[in-house]
Amino acid sequence: MALGTVRFLRWGMDLVTGYRHSHRRDVHSSRFRMTEQKWITRFIFLESVAGVPGMVAAMLRHLKSLRRMRRDYGWIETLLEEAYNERMHLLTFLKLSQPGPAMYFMVLAAQTVFFTGFSLAYLISPRICHRFVGYLEEEAVITYTNAIQELDRGNLPLWSNMEAPAMAVKYWQMPEGQRSIRSLLLYVRADEANHRDVNHTLGSLNQDRDPNPFSAKFKNAIKEASQPLSPMKEYR
Repeated sequence: MALGTVRFLRWGMDLVTGYRHSHRRDVHSSRFRMTEQKWITRFIFLESVAGVPGMVAAMLRHLKSLRRMRRDYGWIETLLEEAYNERMHLLTFLKLSQPGPAMYFMVLAAQTVFFTGFSLAYLISPRICHRFVGYLEEEAVITYTNAIQELDRGNLPLWSNMEAPAMAVKYWQMPEGQRSIRSLLLYVRADEANHRDVNHTLGSLNQDRDPNPFSAKFKNAIKEASQPLSPMKEYR
């Protein structure tokens, strides 16, 4: 169900934006050719939505921990880090292009619908929601891979010699000589791949009892994950 939902949303997004994967024969027609501006517009919209799941999941788990007066086992930290990372992607791309009023309206509408729907879904089945986000991040990996391939083919000449924004250089600590737009897309794609793996892992765990294996406080205790943790050891 999670995969089917993601594919449907992807199909709708591609239909509205006129996007085609690079292996399609008609991808280079005037209608479907992706310019630098079209890619940035797509990135901005996708990242404005991608920052929602982590924040919603963290908020609901925080409230659940307070309500039940029980530990969260380190999940909230990782989910907030994911939301922050997605927001940094958005802020970085905004340094390359500023959206118009139409984009602001689209983001507002999408955020309202997605926030409401994801919140309700997470209350019903957190496991399916994490699986959904995992598949969603996989689609993001595919999108950034296609953009990198288009850049390598020389179809995005404006980005060939352009440097990444200073914000990106500082955030990812990009070394000298590796501060191009291509390098930026590689960093962002790596982040999305990490989010994919994290959410698929979280979707496979017991949502109430299993500790988060990606939390710094639990990395050294993975081997004990199958055993109840002493309430006096950690309080996350």
